Amino acid sequence: MRRASTHLLVLLILDQPSTKSEDTSMQDSWRERTGAPFETHKHEVVASEAVVASNHPLASAAGMETLARGGNAIDAAIATAFALTVVEPMMVSIFGAGLMIIRDGATGEIVDVDNYAVAPAAARPDMFRPVDGGDPLTTAGRENEVGYRAVGVPGALPAWTAILAERGRLALAEVMAPAIRYAAEGFVVSPYLASCIATAADDLALFPASAEVFLPGGAAPRPGDRIVRRDYARTLGLIAHDGPRAFTEGPIADAVADDMARHGGLITREDLAGYRFARRAPVRGTYRGYEIVSVAPTSSGGTHIVQALNILEGFDLADTGFGTADTVHLLAETLKIAFADRSAYLGDPAFVDVPVAWLTSKAYAAERRRQISPRRAGEFGAGQRAVERESANTTHLTVMDRAGNVVAMTQTLHATFGSKVTVPGTGMLLNNTMWLFDPRPGRPNSIAPGKRMLSSMSPTIVLKDGQPFMALGTPGGTRIFAAILQAIVNVIDHGMSLQEAVEAPRVWTCGEALEVEEGIPDAVRSQLEARGHAVKVVGRVAGGMNGVLRDPRTGLLRGAACWRADGTPVGMSGGFTSRVGAAGVPTGEIRERPGPGGGGA
Repeated sequence: MRRASTHLLVLLILDQPSTKSEDTSMQDSWRERTGAPFETHKHEVVASEAVVASNHPLASAAGMETLARGGNAIDAAIATAFALTVVEPMMVSIFGAGLMIIRDGATGEIVDVDNYAVAPAAARPDMFRPVDGGDPLTTAGRENEVGYRAVGVPGALPAWTAILAERGRLALAEVMAPAIRYAAEGFVVSPYLASCIATAADDLALFPASAEVFLPGGAAPRPGDRIVRRDYARTLGLIAHDGPRAFTEGPIADAVADDMARHGGLITREDLAGYRFARRAPVRGTYRGYEIVSVAPTSSGGTHIVQALNILEGFDLADTGFGTADTVHLLAETLKIAFADRSAYLGDPAFVDVPVAWLTSKAYAAERRRQISPRRAGEFGAGQRAVERESANTTHLTVMDRAGNVVAMTQTLHATFGSKVTVPGTGMLLNNTMWLFDPRPGRPNSIAPGKRMLSSMSPTIVLKDGQPFMALGTPGGTRIFAAILQAIVNVIDHGMSLQEAVEAPRVWTCGEALEVEEGIPDAVRSQLEARGHAVKVVGRVAGGMNGVLRDPRTGLLRGAACWRADGTPVGMSGGFTSRVGAAGVPTGEIRERPGPGGGGA
């Protein structure tokens, strides 16, 4: 049915200087109250029907294209994820891993999907040799970091395709179409991607199939150059045509297993065919009248977000204010406690008894809160301090629609470009998730066949009165849950807009140096040092956070992505949609259909 006019509005907001939105209901009060202690670098997007936020504009456009073709939030999320494997190749691959949290708008059910990698069947606790006299988690020959032995059995593709089949509306081929198009036709290299390639160039050069794509002519591409991934387009096309069995049992599995056998890797066809993602009960908690729902172990993220919020609930953070020495001090002490407990108790629940209920209880939080001095930095859990293992090189996407369907997905290759290995003929980068294990036997996170690695990923949904209020996530390794925690506090305690919350200066500590971003003023740093904190100024804490917030007063959806990555939110408004062309631009052909509501996630 054609109409003379349309109510469709698709908004694609790129990296532009921030300007005040026409709808400032959630923004002005905080700015007026605080005098705007920092500036945001990007725009939020405001929409009535749906928002897709991811760490690359083309990926967000892929998700919006899928919604415009009649898909729901699941279709959009999976389309965005596939597109990210093309345009953000340093962070995510179909041979990667991650975590998802999904809310069904029709039932209110929230599902925690653990699609993290597992150790191959041939893996052994002593398969890597720690370097003598150095960091005990660094191994000889960097075998757990670069190359074939660093690769874990992936969970990305099996979980994405299964969740799509269960909860999506569109066929796999239609959902994958934007990613295939981007890979076949190419995409422009951003400054961020160019920098990542240059940093990893020496390792990428070790593997000819990786160097062919990412080091053309032997050098890293410059911003504005174009990358075409034809082999990867064919691999994605094969999966779109034949389904996930092409990856787990078919020609892609054969190519991986043969390449592994030639180069001393451990992954076999049986490993790929036997992978199973896990469905878990999410971790839940409350904070000042909001319900926090996040991912369960093997991620430590949800457990420690709830634990930390329980501790902070006993302090008046609205009164102490954003970015003050008092508030930063309380955040730092709370994070020290969380990391002491993380080191002592967290691991794969199939192998380790993880006391989630105790760690997330209000009673335990009250006990730990009493140990915090408001004026002096303390030490917590002596001998239990966390050792940095996780790479900050991950990606995240968030989708929310008017019907209350929500998807928050954090996915990774682990390090930048993972193991740096591309399987010849496939264009597919392999992860290096084995680096996340403790190479020393007999520890909670030691290697075992089929075991999942401990993660800090924290895709999180915040509910108010049972309805979606906010969903968000970020890359950043062990800094992830600290960053998500601060964004939640920024919105609930400090009254920030989501855009302000994700871009606000962050802090982090695991019990040693207190990392603060440059936006924390010199005077605050000095006050923190006077309290005993070893302050270290860093360029960024964690990575490009993105998320979506539903304004409870208007019902409008607000998408945000921060300056720390190439993140871009895209929004759809109105009861009509248009076909979307190859560049993600509406072509003008209008089809009447309901909004993204009218069914489950």
